[in-house]
Amino acid sequence: MSSQPAQFGEILAQDQKLRWRQLRLVAVVVAVCIAALWISGFFDAARFVEGAPAIWQLATEMTPPNFARWKSWLRPLLDTLAMSIAGTALAVLISWPLSLLAASNTTPHPVLYRVSRIVLAAFRCVPEIILGILFVAAVGFGALPGVLALALHSVGMVAKFYAEAIEHVDPKPLEAAVAAGSSRFQVISHAVLPQVLPQLADITIYRWEYHFRASTVLGIVGAGGIGFELMAALRLIKYDEVSAILLTILACVVVVDAIGATLRKQLK
Repeated sequence: MSSQPAQFGEILAQDQKLRWRQLRLVAVVVAVCIAALWISGFFDAARFVEGAPAIWQLATEMTPPNFARWKSWLRPLLDTLAMSIAGTALAVLISWPLSLLAASNTTPHPVLYRVSRIVLAAFRCVPEIILGILFVAAVGFGALPGVLALALHSVGMVAKFYAEAIEHVDPKPLEAAVAAGSSRFQVISHAVLPQVLPQLADITIYRWEYHFRASTVLGIVGAGGIGFELMAALRLIKYDEVSAILLTILACVVVVDAIGATLRKQLK
C-alpha cells in the first residue's frame, strides 16, 4: 500500500516537470515573436502616426469601388482559374514519384532519400514570384509562365506533405505484401496508396486553393490573369478600380474555398 502513494507522487512530479518544460517553451516562443516584432519596427508608434494621413487618403481614393470595366475582367479571371488548376495538376504529377523517393519506407535507397529531400528543399526555397519572373523572361507573357512557376514551387511542398503521409502509413500491409512476393509497384498500389489517398486528396485541394490566390500575385509580374489587370490599375493610379478588382478576387477566393470544402467532404 505504501508504494502506491509514492508512485502517485512520482507521476505528479513528472507531470509538473512536463508542464514547466512546456511553459518554458511557450515563454521562449513568445519572447522570439516579440523580438521579431521589435526588429521589424512594429512598436515604432511614430511611423504609424506619420503614415495615418497617407492611409486615409488612399482609403478615400479607393471608395467607392469602380466596377465599370467588370466585363473585361472575366477572361483574366478565367485565366487565373485555369492557371491554378493546371499548376496543381502539374505539381501533383511531379510530386507523386518524388514523394515515393522522399519517404523512408518506400524509397529504394537511403541515398535517393537524401537527394530527393534536398531537391524538394531546393524547390521550396525559391518563391513563386521569382520563378514567375524567370519563366516570363524564358517563355514570354501569359498564363504559361504562371503555371510553370506554381507547379515547380509547389512540388517542394506537395511532395514533402505526400512523403510525410506515406511515412505514417500502417507498416503491416506493406510487410504482408512484401512477404507475399509482391513487386515494389504492387506494394505501393495495393498497400500504400489506399491508405494515403484521402490525405493526398486533402493536400491537393488545399494546394489548389492556395494556387488561385498565388496566381493573382504572379499576374503582377506578367504571368497573365487578373493580377495583370490589378497591376495595370495600380500603375494608372486608379485606386477605385484597384478596390473593385480586389473585391472581385475576394469573391472568387470565397467561391474556390467553398468548392474545395465541398470536394473534401465528398472524398472522405
